[in-house]
Amino acid sequence: MTAQLYDRLSSLVVSSGWRRGKGAPRLTPEALIEAAQRLPVLQSETRGMAVAADILAAYAALDDDGKRIFFAGLRDGFDPDHAALTKAVKTWLDRKDPADLEALTRLAEPPRQELLRRLNMAPGGTARLVAMRADLLRLTGRDRAFARVDADFRHLLRSWFNRGFLKLLRIDWHSPAFLLEKLIEYEAVHEIRDFRDLQRRVLPEDRRCYAYMHPAMPDDPLIFVEVALTRGLPDSVQALIDERRAPLAPQSADTAVFYSISNCQAGLAGISFGNLLIKNVVAELSRELPGLTTFVTLSPIPGLRNWLQERAAAGEAEIAALLDDPQPGPLSAQTARYLLLAKDARGRPRDPVARFHLGNGAEAHRVIAGADKSERGMAQSLGMMVNYLYDRQRIEAQHDDFTERGIIAAPKRLQDAARKAEAEATAAGRKTKTDKTT
Repeated sequence: MTAQLYDRLSSLVVSSGWRRGKGAPRLTPEALIEAAQRLPVLQSETRGMAVAADILAAYAALDDDGKRIFFAGLRDGFDPDHAALTKAVKTWLDRKDPADLEALTRLAEPPRQELLRRLNMAPGGTARLVAMRADLLRLTGRDRAFARVDADFRHLLRSWFNRGFLKLLRIDWHSPAFLLEKLIEYEAVHEIRDFRDLQRRVLPEDRRCYAYMHPAMPDDPLIFVEVALTRGLPDSVQALIDERRAPLAPQSADTAVFYSISNCQAGLAGISFGNLLIKNVVAELSRELPGLTTFVTLSPIPGLRNWLQERAAAGEAEIAALLDDPQPGPLSAQTARYLLLAKDARGRPRDPVARFHLGNGAEAHRVIAGADKSERGMAQSLGMMVNYLYDRQRIEAQHDDFTERGIIAAPKRLQDAARKAEAEATAAGRKTKTDKTT
């Protein structure tokens, strides 16, 4: 990087530059990479913060093609020094000196991580890096060539967003308008159309909304959950959010229903907050309303229709008929089969929402036909939904059973329905094969 470019970067200070509307510095991706390579060696903390801010602003001004080039530069120009690392490994193996191990550890860390730490020191740096990782995931997708870049982002973001920094916040109708607007923007399960619709979610006395916030992003939730207080288990999400329903006195409720959980930050994908959020909300509600005895979700089943279509294409005639005429009884049995027995390539439950809740220690408690009659619900799962039960006395044991042994917690009636549907499909397949060979 030329001295002129370096001087230009270090002279652009965020508080007197772009934050006052003067615009971000315009640099080529290649020049930006050169600037990034110099940042970690700056000794002056003040100058380093200013240059970090300039780099982040210049990055934000790039178009998608420029950002791809920038990420390629992060991939290719910030790996450990392989020759020095090889030498350090040999020295450690020969001498086993703790000082050699310390040197080896230092050399093994990719320089990308120190660059990201320096960038994080800029005003608003954490939020900007979260947005940068969202760009990385969006623009490079499943390209394994960029896996090591994402691994360094993920490593640091997991440290910066660990549970010790998170704050549980209840959001209600009196919360700041900018925060309420975020709920409308980020709701990913059941669309919030406008502020009137939002009011029905957070104003009534039998409704609660909780979010996790981070001190580095005080105006932006990381994840939020919407809760309905009810008597008994819910049978319909439309009934829960119906504008004509009569609110229930909270002291009369015996059930808390988590009916919408939305992750808000694409750049924090793979860094889970849901488990902690649900457990803390259960504890919070239990303190506030001791009469609550049941904590359940009313969850979508996003992969159900696709799985049914695959089974129909594989020759399962009963499922092909269900797709044309979804009868509640047979459809419920096939839904139990899907949730409890269908696996992905890694041997985990195929349904992503099931993986999330079962991994948190919940029980796949009940499947409900016709519970989501929205266009999206019918397209994803023919209207089927599921209650995952969070039993405070069994969460930890069920979490351990699932993560260590792959055991799915479910009542016997659901397990029996799943096994029966699987056995019938297997028997029908054998009969079809026999008929074809005779």
